[in-house]
Amino acid sequence: MGILAWILLGLLAGIIAKMLMPGNDPGGIIITVLIGIAGALLGGWLGKVIFGVDSVDGFFELSTWIAAIVGSLVLLIIFRLFRRAAR
Repeated sequence: MGILAWILLGLLAGIIAKMLMPGNDPGGIIITVLIGIAGALLGGWLGKVIFGVDSVDGFFELSTWIAAIVGSLVLLIIFRLFRRAAR
């Protein structure tokens, strides 16, 4: 999968992560979507490095979506923890 496909997947994964973890995030949906893009890239990379699986089989593969959504959720949690600590 190319980088553009991961960006598109990240947009969708960010929206799904926001639906799974609703809340009042600073920056709103734009920050959440950017976190989703970074999370998709992170999830795909970690899946490949740590687990040795090829999570980049294709856009419509379940493993690709799981990696992207989990990566987005992890980054969203980290973002919320840093925002809470900064207050």
